[in-house]
Amino acid sequence: MNAEQTRPESGGAMRLQRFLAQCGVASRRACEQLIVEGRVEVNGRVVTELGTKIDPARDDVKVDGQHARLQSRRFYVALHKPQGVVCTGEDPAGRPRAVDLVASIPARLFPIGRLDEDSAGLLLLTNDGDFAQRVGHPSFEVPKVYRVVVKGAADPAALEKLRTGIWLSEGKTAPARVHVLRQTRQFTTLALTLLEGKNREVRRMLAKVEMPVTKLLRIAVGPVKLGSLKRGQWRMLSPWEVQALRSGRGGGGEGGGGGYGARRSPARHFAKSKPRSSRYFDSSARRRPRRPDGSPKRTRSS
Repeated sequence: MNAEQTRPESGGAMRLQRFLAQCGVASRRACEQLIVEGRVEVNGRVVTELGTKIDPARDDVKVDGQHARLQSRRFYVALHKPQGVVCTGEDPAGRPRAVDLVASIPARLFPIGRLDEDSAGLLLLTNDGDFAQRVGHPSFEVPKVYRVVVKGAADPAALEKLRTGIWLSEGKTAPARVHVLRQTRQFTTLALTLLEGKNREVRRMLAKVEMPVTKLLRIAVGPVKLGSLKRGQWRMLSPWEVQALRSGRGGGGEGGGGGYGARRSPARHFAKSKPRSSRYFDSSARRRPRRPDGSPKRTRSS
């Protein structure tokens, strides 16, 4: 469909990529890529122009030969993706997919961003393309927190490079927030917070500073925590979590973080229970010592 064949905008017209996102095909950015690749048809014609508008009530839209239809119910899911599971929609090799683990949900879900096959942890899935765009696009700076085990002891100079940005093939990464959680001669456990989502970014960054990864677990995306979810288990996001991800926006926090990430250190995700802070106790309100008969005991300050 060329520009002349594009339906003029009307009250019911919307951009094709937005329609596909609302159908739960993928995020809006991923839908744009599908259009450019020639995988989308409108009324039997392949569409490759991103400015194309369609009328959902009248036009027949297909992606890879399958009809795309608006979905009335939206789903927002947190999954503990196990190692060895891929995040692709189709896998010619037949490997287990993340979407297979949520197949009981009556909707076509897709992952928001990805975790590579060798990594595990929190993966969000949805059929709401606009929501996925809001959470997954780097411009919204939703922090992703990882617990990473690397070989050897951490070099302070290497950690500082991570905090200032690492040059990769596609450019320099945004500054990361890095905390050492545990360190031995053989291994170091790091808490690493990123505001981007480049392909295998964590592993590539650490490889650049000669800190090879042995284990990688994503434990938070914005306000959503992996928590006690076991491998392969999933849960629905709470209304508060959905709203927080919709409205939250990073920017301007110390170390390049903001929004959710600026409120707390990622090390808090791993910290054991701590004694209650002094704000729960008013030291001036403590009871004075008393004698066995109940009368107050005199002190030096009395």
